[in-house]
Amino acid sequence: MLPPFRDQTEHATFTLWANRHIWLYGCDLESEWRQASEEGRDLRTVAAEFTRLRGTEPTTDYLEKLISGRRDLKWFERALALTERVQKLPLRRDYVYVEPSDLPGIRAARGCGPLVPRWRGSKAAFANRARGGFLGRVGGCMLGKPFEGVDRASIRMYAEGTGNWPLQTYQRQPTAAELRRILKRKPLRPLKSWQLTFYINLCDGFPSDDDINYTVLGMEVMRRHGAGFTPLDMASLWIQQLPILATCTAERAAYRNFIEGWLPPHSATRHNPYREWIGAQIRADFFGYAAPGEPARAAEWAWRDASISHVRNGIYGEMWLAAMLAAAYVLNDWPAIIRAGLAQVPRRSRLHAGIEHILALHDAGVPHEEVIDGIHREWNELTTHGWVHTISNAEVVVAALLYGGDDYGTTIAHAVAAGFDTDCNGATAGSLWGVRHGEKALPKRWLTPLRNKMKTNLAAYPELPLDEMADKIVAVAESVRR
Repeated sequence: MLPPFRDQTEHATFTLWANRHIWLYGCDLESEWRQASEEGRDLRTVAAEFTRLRGTEPTTDYLEKLISGRRDLKWFERALALTERVQKLPLRRDYVYVEPSDLPGIRAARGCGPLVPRWRGSKAAFANRARGGFLGRVGGCMLGKPFEGVDRASIRMYAEGTGNWPLQTYQRQPTAAELRRILKRKPLRPLKSWQLTFYINLCDGFPSDDDINYTVLGMEVMRRHGAGFTPLDMASLWIQQLPILATCTAERAAYRNFIEGWLPPHSATRHNPYREWIGAQIRADFFGYAAPGEPARAAEWAWRDASISHVRNGIYGEMWLAAMLAAAYVLNDWPAIIRAGLAQVPRRSRLHAGIEHILALHDAGVPHEEVIDGIHREWNELTTHGWVHTISNAEVVVAALLYGGDDYGTTIAHAVAAGFDTDCNGATAGSLWGVRHGEKALPKRWLTPLRNKMKTNLAAYPELPLDEMADKIVAVAESVRR
């Protein structure tokens, strides 16, 4: 329920605030409808209520209309009640997917994958690979960060306008003349002012970013609690270390639930229409770094983390990526690594089907750009749901790995140039490449501009040398290896 209000003005002020910070309050009915439909809910009994409430959703003129008596005070209460009803609806009879969220159910629904041998490398070799993953993740994230929220066509306009197409290096700030020429081409989503000034040579090292925050949180939960950490341990660590506004979508909804006393797994479903979005997938990396050659172990750790904020394919995305990273220590080709990850998620899930489709296109010799075109036909990146969904972005990462020519720069460039969630996909592709090939193989030109500096939003690690954080990653990962 909503808190009590003294008068209409106080209620209206809250409503406007909540609507502008919608990730916090979970009343995004458009996303809830899409999410519930895709996860197979039988929505016939609530369709009329969805239509009515979506047609009267508060806008920026809400305060004026409310005070004049022309707007229903109960919109938010009804919207929240509707999202709670959705959680109790059965699945449609024609729904073909089998998508449990509990760990035993996921394990029972898995298929088969390639044989993954145990890691038998030296301590130095392990450090090279784990550091490669972390530093590769940082570089890929940095390439994609200026383009976050920018569509595929507009990314190309800005990159071409500054002589950086195909993407070969970190995007620089356009000159005034270049910017005028770019804007004449009418990019659909022009870069915002902070993105235009996000030139690597003007940055004080790597800035704080959620894609790296969560990698460090994965390390920190194991540093404090060891390999036996629980979902509640991770939830508690968020509250201690992570400011709520450093979270997005499903993570912010789960954080709100923690504060209100809803613990895992209820924190993942209560008023959380973003429960299958990409947030968990970007939290997988440390669990893969710490489990060389053990994809099942990495996937279990990832489940413990993902289950506090996500369900179904949102969970599978993190399990798949953690398992791939674990397999990348010991397998030598991308299709095998990708399938080793898929072996840890339900074989009749939407994520499994989407990734298998990209693998089949690659096997059939379909060119990379045609593959990306197909992803864009399936997922509309101009809607937030399509832009940051787990599956759309997982498909982009798979395509980047398969068509990257085993070259770091090309791989992360493919992941970013495809659009969708650019910094997340650049980071994920870079992390996988780095684990497979190691720090020594990473081209220095992607690391030197960062000046060995990084920041996070975490209370324990506000700023420190990049090398020092990589050393911490290795030390904690080494401590939990069997």
